[in-house]
Amino acid sequence: MLYAAIVPALAWWWWHDQRGFLLGMSVALMSLYAAIVGTKVVAVLVGLLRRHTLVVGAAELAALSDDALPIYTVLVPLYREAAVASELVAALERLDYPKDRLDAQLLLEEDDVETIAHVRSLALPDWLRVVVVPPGTPKTKPRACNVGLAQARGEFLVIFDAEDRPEPDQLKKAVAAFRRMPKKIACLQAKLNCYNRSRNLITRWFTLEYTAWFDLYLPGLHAIGAPIPLGGTSNHFRSAVLRTLQGWDAFNVTEDCDLGMRLERGGWRTRILDSTTWEEAPSRWITWLKQRSRWMKGYWQTHLVHTREPLSCLIDLGPWKMALMLFTVGGQVGSLLINPLCWVIGAMWLRHQWTLFDPNHPWTVALVVATVALLLSNLLFILIHVLGALGRGFHNLVPFALLLPLYWAMLSVATWRGFLQFFSAPFKWEKTPHGVPVRSATAVPAAAIAPARTAAAIPPATRLTFVR
Repeated sequence: MLYAAIVPALAWWWWHDQRGFLLGMSVALMSLYAAIVGTKVVAVLVGLLRRHTLVVGAAELAALSDDALPIYTVLVPLYREAAVASELVAALERLDYPKDRLDAQLLLEEDDVETIAHVRSLALPDWLRVVVVPPGTPKTKPRACNVGLAQARGEFLVIFDAEDRPEPDQLKKAVAAFRRMPKKIACLQAKLNCYNRSRNLITRWFTLEYTAWFDLYLPGLHAIGAPIPLGGTSNHFRSAVLRTLQGWDAFNVTEDCDLGMRLERGGWRTRILDSTTWEEAPSRWITWLKQRSRWMKGYWQTHLVHTREPLSCLIDLGPWKMALMLFTVGGQVGSLLINPLCWVIGAMWLRHQWTLFDPNHPWTVALVVATVALLLSNLLFILIHVLGALGRGFHNLVPFALLLPLYWAMLSVATWRGFLQFFSAPFKWEKTPHGVPVRSATAVPAAAIAPARTAAAIPPATRLTFVR
């Protein structure tokens, strides 16, 4: 592995030339940090200058004939989600798609007795199957999705999470977009946003981040030709391509990001679909911390997997896309790991009143440039999040964008936690609990959140499919 060779080389350099090591590493880290931040800034700016999302208009939707629509598989992995199961079924029933062409599966774990019992108490429609995943390891979302993929009947397939509220016409928009796109477009990533954004400070920050990520950053990555790290839900696929790739990596805790890289390496492409799925943002600090630690751990895992054989990755992606992959996946983790070091150095400089530029050492002008660039990039990122909020009409979130540096400090804490956990529990999946009352939603119409109808206990044989 590449890092296995680098670490001894750095240790040798430190042992023989400490001054040269410190100087060289300072320049290398500054350059790396600048490349990572610069890539993100350029992607967002390009995304702002030109629309790069796939838009499906009302006329195009109206032209779709229900009789000509293909079977669409909807996979919804659930684990300990009894609190939101009723609202989930209601959200699926609101999908504006011929129900006789829906192949929807609720994927439940065999030991999740509470959720299974609750689902059995619901009057489920005939097009919605309950598949109980057999026991096994690792017990992860991608493993459950692979079980669903094995029996999927649809030409297209989408993943929704338990708390998701997709816009009703999202499946039709995906079909229309796939039909006008070349076959190499194998995945459409819908946008994600939060229906409980005004609950507290964490949900406001999380919504600002999500809005900038899905509305600005991901379309910008497409614009500059970068591989797209998929979100964990509302990914629409050509089922045949998924099978060619053998589904998801059951051991990767951000299987979505990994699949995005594998799609690109296989010669397929991802586009961003102009349709929104509303989600529940984590509203408690510990919930947010565990979720974000898992995401960052998975990004690091994905980075290592795809750089394990760097020459093979280079051949698959080419120099430009491989560089962008390094900056957007590994760099996402690296920049957040480096941030605390930058803050410590900055605090020491303020405390000891060190001089940034030393005329006797002209190279120290780089420190001045780096400091100014760091300050400007933080201001620019705040502005980007403000623009994202304004674009969504979330005017009440704009003041909270000014506090985002505090959120970025939290991100670094979560990243270090996930990075260290990678070495002790790389496949541990820390479950994100859901169940904030949907009536507190701020972005989903009240008519769209009616509870699913319930009924007396339904014989399990008519509703449950046990996969062995």
